[in-house]
Amino acid sequence: MSLARQDSAAIDWRTRIGQYWRLVRADRPIGIYLLLWPALWALWIAAAGVPPWGVLLVFVLGTALMRSAGCAINDYADRELDGRVERTAQRPLATGRISAREAVAVFIVLSLLAFALVLTLNAKTIAHSFVAVALAAVYPFTKRYTQMPQLVLGMAFGWAVPMAFTALQNQIPPVAWVLFAATVTWALVYDTMYAMVDRDDDLKVGIKSTAILFGRYDRLAIGVLQLVMLWLLWEVGQMAGRGAVYQLGLCGAAGLFVYQQWLIRGREPGRCFRAFLNNHYLGLAVFVGLFADYLLSRP
Repeated sequence: MSLARQDSAAIDWRTRIGQYWRLVRADRPIGIYLLLWPALWALWIAAAGVPPWGVLLVFVLGTALMRSAGCAINDYADRELDGRVERTAQRPLATGRISAREAVAVFIVLSLLAFALVLTLNAKTIAHSFVAVALAAVYPFTKRYTQMPQLVLGMAFGWAVPMAFTALQNQIPPVAWVLFAATVTWALVYDTMYAMVDRDDDLKVGIKSTAILFGRYDRLAIGVLQLVMLWLLWEVGQMAGRGAVYQLGLCGAAGLFVYQQWLIRGREPGRCFRAFLNNHYLGLAVFVGLFADYLLSRP
């Protein structure tokens, strides 16, 4: 092979890897954060403090892999629709730079890598991992059949919560299900904000969402869900025996919810997207409160 052809092949592979990078949204890690924070909340509560480092590493890496896998299968499901929505028109699958078969292959490979990590944990956690994969695979297709695909997304993003408890306690106590409910509610909050960005385009192409379902009552519905989430997290604190420092974290989260309501007050797509992104800091605020509360309560 000539030097010129070698250079061309190298450039082609770099371009291909770049398209895969965009397919799994590695350039936009917000989804990893939104999936990771509830997992960290659950791990700290299940361990009553810092969890074993090996388990923590499995969940951090597994979160990144499953979010990336979810993006690949989402784009596969939406490959005929993304090109008709302004925000998603340049995605690799919509433009034909990556084939549908490649996207499915990426989903399978990343899911298998995540499963390999789970195999280092106990049998009950391994069994629950199949639910996680099923939810990740089903979610993208629900946008055609239900007005609340965000509910399925919340279940997919929150399934790390019961898995964290099975990994550390080999059981799923009531506090885990309350935390799971809080995580699902949170997904309804932030993904409705996300759907508000695309509402006009989604109506044209037939994609369903809570933003469309709530209509002109979208801000009110989001506000009610925000209050429900804060109440559920407060209940989690009571059940886990957390104190004032944890409650301060919840106060910080409440303040961020107020800020998000201010951002979406005019329903401008750019501001709605900023409100969606702000949820990363909300997850961080809750975690910092939880982390500090356990740290300061140590004898």
